[in-house]
Amino acid sequence: MTDSGEPTLRQLGEFPMIDRLVAGRRQPAGVSVGPGDDAAVLSTPDGRTVVTTDMLVQGRHFRLDWSRPHDVGRKAIAQNAADVESMGARCSAFVVAFGAPPDTPVSQVQELSDGMWHEAGGLGAGIIGGDLVASPQWVVSVTALGDLEGRSPVLRSGARAGSVVAVAGELGRSGAGYLLWDKGIDAFDELRQWHLVPRPPYGQGMTAAQAGAQAMTDVSDGLLADLAHIAERSGVTIDLAVDALRPDVDAVTAAASAAGVEPLALVLAGGEDHALVACFPGAVPSGWRVIGTVADGAPEVRVDGRAWAGSAGWQSFD
Repeated sequence: MTDSGEPTLRQLGEFPMIDRLVAGRRQPAGVSVGPGDDAAVLSTPDGRTVVTTDMLVQGRHFRLDWSRPHDVGRKAIAQNAADVESMGARCSAFVVAFGAPPDTPVSQVQELSDGMWHEAGGLGAGIIGGDLVASPQWVVSVTALGDLEGRSPVLRSGARAGSVVAVAGELGRSGAGYLLWDKGIDAFDELRQWHLVPRPPYGQGMTAAQAGAQAMTDVSDGLLADLAHIAERSGVTIDLAVDALRPDVDAVTAAASAAGVEPLALVLAGGEDHALVACFPGAVPSGWRVIGTVADGAPEVRVDGRAWAGSAGWQSFD
């Protein structure tokens, strides 16, 4: 037992814990076999399935002295859902593997699961299976599945000269929140929470695909870093306009000042907002705003026509 008298994973055991996590959950209509067998069965009406996976490691991607387990669960689902959205697909299901020390309280695992179901349920998706293992620290691995519903996937390689670059969602908020937590600045509560639980613009990936988006990605590592993938795969130069990013800069200016950083740097390189950024050949759909242009040239991302001298974003092995 823990100091509070509640059981731990070691005391409850793997399968009783799994039984607790799946009890009372309702799967979406496309799931014909859910948790309880060796594998799940999910219908794929389109005949194709979008698949992505991502991991969160305690101390690297989240801290339990900052985040509640419920926040970690929501974040794990949201960052994978954003990848599905960026392909122009709809999230249909998630598979989750979780590792934790044997002395982890059962209540924390339950809270993590509740956070995942909260986020997945809002998308009309379910958690259809997974695994539970012992680990030195918390590790959350999520595989997300998506349905294209007859649409072509929106790749990184389709941007063309003459197109515009647009964003759905907000930029810089999570990066600002991270600095506030890291520097112990107990203010700007909304930005602090934004870092713990990102807010992808759900549904806008499908909207972009239907509007003829040529290329799309989610902003996970930073706007510059993620647009650089589009520039490289498409063989184009992308030029961002600082004036068009002014709403984002203004939203983080006070927090950036308190943290001693340049607000534009947070917008360009902060990452983990999981906004969507796409290239369109013409007018952009509702919910999107133009922030730049696409031109012929060397594969690179410029800011007001110049190379950006600061950090471009997150590096996994730094």
